[in-house]
Amino acid sequence: MKTTSLAELKDRYIGLPGSSDRDVFDQDLRVGIIGAQIKQIRLERNLTQAQLGELVGLKKARIAKLENSPKQARIETILKVCVALDAKLFFSVEL
Repeated sequence: MKTTSLAELKDRYIGLPGSSDRDVFDQDLRVGIIGAQIKQIRLERNLTQAQLGELVGLKKARIAKLENSPKQARIETILKVCVALDAKLFFSVEL
């Protein structure tokens, strides 16, 4: 039985690196990871979504949306949340 790597599956079903479909997929994945990391850190700090929301001036529903689908979140909001969680955020810009 031949095994297939994740990279091969992505190339076959999503598109080759550099293609528009692959770029969108990779970007969505990275954004989703930010939300998951925010949730993980919030839980490690023993904070509820409501408590984190109070720290940054947002409603609980907005924190939930940020954790589950940060695609529409503003960078400013993500930075405020990271400051409230005492977490570091690193950006990389490539040409």
